[in-house]
Amino acid sequence: MDELEKIRKKMMDDLMESASKGNDWPVGPVEVCDADFNDFISLYEVAVVDCWAEWCGPCKTIAPIIEELSRELEGRIAFGKLDTDVNQTTARTFNIYAIPTLLVFKNGQMIDQIVGAFPKDQLQQKLMTYL
Repeated sequence: MDELEKIRKKMMDDLMESASKGNDWPVGPVEVCDADFNDFISLYEVAVVDCWAEWCGPCKTIAPIIEELSRELEGRIAFGKLDTDVNQTTARTFNIYAIPTLLVFKNGQMIDQIVGAFPKDQLQQKLMTYL
């Protein structure tokens, strides 16, 4: 395991420990990778993973919206970010062919896949239906 993977594992372990105590939620989206993806989606009742890439214009458009929603919905929906260029195994597993794509999970099971950049009010309204 390389140094970066050790750091990611430590961060995810800390996050899981905090969440199991029931008092801490991530502040802002959490960077997730192939190695800790399943841990993240099973940690929260409702989890949304933003699949993106650095070169993607629409991904950059939706990023501040995801940041805002993660703060507004803290304690109800956990948000993660998955760089599809770096984490191709997860991207292939969920058939990510266009980005941005939001994967929505409830109790660890995928319940929706939202493709494209939407205005905040539309995205928030859609996500509220999963609570």
